[in-house]
Amino acid sequence: MFALGCLDALLLDASPAVYGVLFVPVCALTALWVRKGDLLTAPVVVPIGFTVGLLPVADGEGVLGTLMGLVTALATQAVWLYAGTLVAGATALVRRAALAVAARPAVRSRRPGGGRQRPS
Repeated sequence: MFALGCLDALLLDASPAVYGVLFVPVCALTALWVRKGDLLTAPVVVPIGFTVGLLPVADGEGVLGTLMGLVTALATQAVWLYAGTLVAGATALVRRAALAVAARPAVRSRRPGGGRQRPS
């Protein structure tokens, strides 16, 4: 996200709206590429990535000015942050459910007598 923010600042004159629009597909890819064991952390990590990527996009001079620009950008671009987090969370939940269904043992066929063979 930081590299995407730098590209936005370099090529598109630091447009927070463009950065927000590009953030949503990155969230989906993040939830698709994350390891199975880390699926539930995907919705937690994407807001952190959004904030880090806003650093080059935020307006301001000096440390305090950049901090104020970051807070302003977070407030005005919150819809993209929420949308990306929702996409990552939904994708991670669907993947987690699919993994749970795939891990479930196969149901045995029912035979008379409870499926056991009687000793001869």
